Amino acid sequence: MGNLYLIATPIGNLEDISIRAINTLLTVDYIACEDTRRTGQLLEAIKNKFTFMVQFMKVNDPKFISFYDEIEEKRVPEIIALLAQDKNIALVSDSGTPLICDPGFKLVKECLKRGIKIISLPGPSSVITALTSSGLPTNNFLFLGYLPNKSSKRIKLFESLKALRHLGGGPDSIGNSPDSGGSRINPTIIFFESPHRLKESLQDLQEVFGDIDVVITRELTKLHEEIFRGKISETLIHFKEIKGEIVLLFRFF
Repeated sequence: MGNLYLIATPIGNLEDISIRAINTLLTVDYIACEDTRRTGQLLEAIKNKFTFMVQFMKVNDPKFISFYDEIEEKRVPEIIALLAQDKNIALVSDSGTPLICDPGFKLVKECLKRGIKIISLPGPSSVITALTSSGLPTNNFLFLGYLPNKSSKRIKLFESLKALRHLGGGPDSIGNSPDSGGSRINPTIIFFESPHRLKESLQDLQEVFGDIDVVITRELTKLHEEIFRGKISETLIHFKEIKGEIVLLFRFF
């Protein structure tokens, strides 16, 4: 039986890829990926930039398997069959850590049911990169993926989060700020958001929580990386036009 490797790839800067990831990507039999062209370009970039490493490897010529949300269920049996033939397969997303708001969960679940070994290679993640650079508490956090498309659903979600402040109990409650009296849970909240919806999402957030402090990160590890910290009102003024991958972080109080 082959192994399924979950491999984190750079979210912007090629130099963030690990030695282990390079070695695995270049020696597996197959690579399941969202965009075969993009992953092919990644492999070529690796070979060109890290020639000093690659020359000492027994480089394979892995075949690509197209693997994205719309065809995940169809591809799972095909990949399982290849793994049963002792083929080693790597799963990658377009960038970052696989399965985090990307396809792969159904495949991993099926592999575990069949006793197929899952090997996860840690590496780049926009969630963790945004959190650690945000200046917000990192001892506990809640990542909720992409915000809903519709305003009504976003507001409903924000209202449900607001109810978290009523949870907790004694002085050892999770995530309390020093002056909270140990009575409320206050994790750092993290969302992904698209550039064209950021303004509306911030307005909905302000409607529910008021003009709280937020952190917006975009294009992390890339040339135009930006981390903006301020009130929602300040953020709306700053980001009149915005491009790139966005992570939104905030706390309630």
